[in-house]
Amino acid sequence: MTVAWWATEGALRKGSPIKTILFDINETVLDLDGLRTLFNSQFKGAITVEHWFMALLHSSTIAALTDVETTFAKLAKITLTKLVQTQNKQPAVERREIRGNLVKEENEEFVTEALEKIANLKAHDDIIPALKLLKENGYKTVAFSNSSSTLIKNQIKNAGLEDHFDEIISVESTGSFKPHEKVYRFAAVKLAEPIENLRLIACHDWDTHGALTAGMKAAYLNRSHTPYNPLYEKTDIKGDTMIEIAERIIKINKQRAQNR
Repeated sequence: MTVAWWATEGALRKGSPIKTILFDINETVLDLDGLRTLFNSQFKGAITVEHWFMALLHSSTIAALTDVETTFAKLAKITLTKLVQTQNKQPAVERREIRGNLVKEENEEFVTEALEKIANLKAHDDIIPALKLLKENGYKTVAFSNSSSTLIKNQIKNAGLEDHFDEIISVESTGSFKPHEKVYRFAAVKLAEPIENLRLIACHDWDTHGALTAGMKAAYLNRSHTPYNPLYEKTDIKGDTMIEIAERIIKINKQRAQNR
């Protein structure tokens, strides 16, 4: 009988302290502000980066739930194109009156430029200090994203974070996306760790909820300063900055070690 890859972590090493930390990448580690000027130029404030990113996450969740085979990059392009097409159907108030091929070419240029910027987002200011702090205290740091393997590697490289992550994991080969349970279990198998020995840090409550329901620990980074969904599994660590999260992880592990 063939055993599914996400069911094998039970045979892996157990009982170790949580010293492996997974980081969500888009928004949590990388700052979407790099897209704002482009969006403002294209949509004049009518559609924001947040609108697009939520549409992207909605599409990836539907794909995960209904087994649609695609990639995060393809979904990003589809949602960007859809937003532009929606804009072009609105009454022309403060936008170009030109029609035809020129508008189509300009729209395609916007989508292409947006996709290029996604690969070149800067890290939030609190990321490198937090990663350094964790690594100085013996933690393994892992980039973990819905982005394709090629995209996440480029994102990490272009953000100057290559020396700060020990491993990079894309969900790509699972054929699914976070928050599907199997992608968190896939990460555990890739890392040769039981899932309960891993902790995810994310600024999305649906992501921490997904990790917790799969068996991981999680820490919620409240970058948006919005309430955590009361229906979701609660994290044992919360903070407003990545440094605060890192400090709390170190503190809680030291306390647990002392209580053994």
